Amino acid sequence: MDSKTIESPATLSLDKIRVNGERLWQSLMDLAQIGATPKGGVCRLTLTDLDKQGRDRVIGWAKAAGLSVTIDQIGNVFMRRAGRDNSLPPIVTGSHIDTQPTGGKFDGNFGVLAGLEVIRTLNDHQIETEAPVELVFWTNEEGSRFVPVMMGSGVFANIFSLEHAYAATDTEGKTVKGELERIGYVGDQVPGEHPIGAYFEAHIEQGPILEEQDITIGVVQAVLGIRWYDCVVTGMEAHAGPTPMAMRQDAMQVAARVMQEVVAIANRFGPHGRGTVGMVQVFPNSRNVIPGQVTFSIDFRNMTDELVDQMDAALHAYTKQVAAETGLSIAIKEVSHYPAAPFHPECKDAVRRAAETLGYSHMDIVSGAGHDAVYMSMLAPTGMIFIPCKDGISHNEIEETLPEQVTAGANVLLHAMLERAGIGK
Repeated sequence: MDSKTIESPATLSLDKIRVNGERLWQSLMDLAQIGATPKGGVCRLTLTDLDKQGRDRVIGWAKAAGLSVTIDQIGNVFMRRAGRDNSLPPIVTGSHIDTQPTGGKFDGNFGVLAGLEVIRTLNDHQIETEAPVELVFWTNEEGSRFVPVMMGSGVFANIFSLEHAYAATDTEGKTVKGELERIGYVGDQVPGEHPIGAYFEAHIEQGPILEEQDITIGVVQAVLGIRWYDCVVTGMEAHAGPTPMAMRQDAMQVAARVMQEVVAIANRFGPHGRGTVGMVQVFPNSRNVIPGQVTFSIDFRNMTDELVDQMDAALHAYTKQVAAETGLSIAIKEVSHYPAAPFHPECKDAVRRAAETLGYSHMDIVSGAGHDAVYMSMLAPTGMIFIPCKDGISHNEIEETLPEQVTAGANVLLHAMLERAGIGK
């Protein structure tokens, strides 16, 4: 069926419903003009004037689609399409519209506008759902101006307090509360009081797997648990010439052993284990001085908290052994810990069934990046839908996906939400 051809609900079979892909793509391109960069990306940092323009634009589209709007005290925006039984908690979809400084057109924005297109499609076909359907965009998912990341959904889920979020400052000393007030997005609703029956988030993969395997839809199983550490290896600096190899206390060589073990541990705890050393500081960082101290980061990730715990235990056992062998001090300090977020079986099944009904190739996949769906999974049944992005690139102005991939993701979102929301009778 052509996406522009509209049939009445009396004659239309539900499995034939499709979104209007051209309309969705045009909405993405229109929103991308707000904060557009010369290289084709988007810079629309949270709570800036450009963010206000983006928020106003999406709300304007939502109101044109007949949605009522509620804003909470952290600036999360909920847009509601009534159902037959409005006493039921709504089936919610969404993401974020703030970007990185050199962000792309699709990260977050696709999830919001795919949700809007779902609602527009329901309107086109005059379909009444049993439960209400809502679209949300969350405040400050990116964390590029204010920390913590995923701020709006985190406050909503009571991961951290509204007061803590309000007090966060940017590099100029401006606060979240002050900027919310300045752009007019401090709502009345207490975060977390908004009911959610189930939550779906559509997103570009931000990785290379779907494209490499030529798969259209990723059925996201979980967001990986994350544990970050700072590791400090302390030896003794000495002259690189006169000091014999056997008499050295070379912090760099011991640190290198630990760094290699980080990768080895990740490989042992596959297939979803991740181990990364991304930051290294060497003291005194001189060409002809044996390093006396090396400080470096460790990033462990895996699909379950149990697996991350096992990786943690393996790391500590190894560093204890190496310290005993070499006599050098190896100190490990955990600096951050994000629990794994497994998604709800029924929501995953709904996404999988939608892909099968629509004839799209699909595969189970995990997310190595955080999303607002992480916090929503603690409150309600939650699922995520991934679509490919070119070369797996995201958080970059060249971030790209194809119109047909965007359309496929929105179609899967539509059918998964219809399964959860039900059809009014």
